[in-house]
Amino acid sequence: MSGLVNALVIVAVVVVVIGRQFRARQISTDRRWWLLPVILGVVALREPGLLDAHHHTASALLLGVELVIGLATGAGWAWTTRLWVESDGSVWSKSTKASGGVWVVGIGLRVGLIALGAAVGVHQDSAALMLGLAATLLVRSGVLAWRAQSFTGTAVSAPAYGFGMARPARKERV
Repeated sequence: MSGLVNALVIVAVVVVVIGRQFRARQISTDRRWWLLPVILGVVALREPGLLDAHHHTASALLLGVELVIGLATGAGWAWTTRLWVESDGSVWSKSTKASGGVWVVGIGLRVGLIALGAAVGVHQDSAALMLGLAATLLVRSGVLAWRAQSFTGTAVSAPAYGFGMARPARKERV
């Protein structure tokens, strides 16, 4: 795929994923939470421009830093996401303002990394960004699935704190 198509895929995935996460959503621990990140990773790894042909070491280092940023962003996003159990036993999640802050910091770090690469003359393809996004989504989904299992009692036999307690009613906004 061309760089423009990759950039559009990245923007579309980020908009859809972030938009969905700031609304309450039910978490299913038995679904294939790893599928979208794996698809993004495979698409990114198939790109020939993942590493700069003239600066292998520098581009590999920048790619490694991109992956570390992706892993840290995914972990931070997952741990700042609020989880709760409904009265029917289903686990729900919703990202918080802190999750939004994690995204802002992660995007800022990625922009800085791209600027650093441009300053030292390393050509960075959008495939590196897509691979970092895949790492973010994989870690986030994995940590949330793991946290949700502890709420449902499949990982431990005791119910989670607050199980069966009524949730406060939502306020209507006019």
